[in-house]
Amino acid sequence: MSDQGKVPDTTHFGFQDVPVEEKADRVRGVFDSVAPTYDLMNDLLTGGMHRRWKRLAVKATRVRPGHHVLDLAGGTGDLTVEFAKRVGPEGRVVLGDINTTMLARARVRLAQEPSRDCVDLVQVNAERLPFADDSFDRIAIAFGLRNVTDQHAALQSMYRTLKPGGQLLILEFSRPLAAVRPAYALFSFGIMPLVGHLVAQDAASYRYLAESIRRHPDQETLLGMLRDAGFVRTRHRNLSFGIVALHIAFKSR
Repeated sequence: MSDQGKVPDTTHFGFQDVPVEEKADRVRGVFDSVAPTYDLMNDLLTGGMHRRWKRLAVKATRVRPGHHVLDLAGGTGDLTVEFAKRVGPEGRVVLGDINTTMLARARVRLAQEPSRDCVDLVQVNAERLPFADDSFDRIAIAFGLRNVTDQHAALQSMYRTLKPGGQLLILEFSRPLAAVRPAYALFSFGIMPLVGHLVAQDAASYRYLAESIRRHPDQETLLGMLRDAGFVRTRHRNLSFGIVALHIAFKSR
């Protein structure tokens, strides 16, 4: 019997192979653990560069007043805050995340934001978005796609819920240029877990995050996955020597 088309029994959790049905719970455990120091660790591990990457991502979406935006795997709300400023009172921003602990931290943060009235927080699974077809003008997912169990299903779900002509933006760690790979590997597998241990008392979660980056599809592979999901006008832009990549794609009109 051919294995073609067979649904796999296992998937990767970092460098481990685990049953498909276990990955979401394992990822949830990682983010439950890192949530209290998540924003601090982002600043420490990127030297604050994650803020610049996210600003560039928001700018690339060209969000306008009145737009409906989904910030998927929105975490503590960095992109949501910026989107909310741009859509105005006539627009909506949905911060969707599978992790209740991260949503709780986002809720506290957004309570201090003047533009919070146009924001909804929703617990969602990226593979099965609970929104109607053609709901959003823009969907953004920043540093979240690599943690999704079935990335193909997630991309198809995003395509379905985008309006015709709508834009998907993916900001994610990717494959760096050859010249910086040795130093980046040393940082990822040496320094990153060490800082996780010293600051968050959790080396294992940061070791997983480093491994998940290594297992994530590279720039060209992700472009192919976007096209397979039906997206058009796909392109990517490397940031910081390819350590991070910004992928942009559109739903056909």
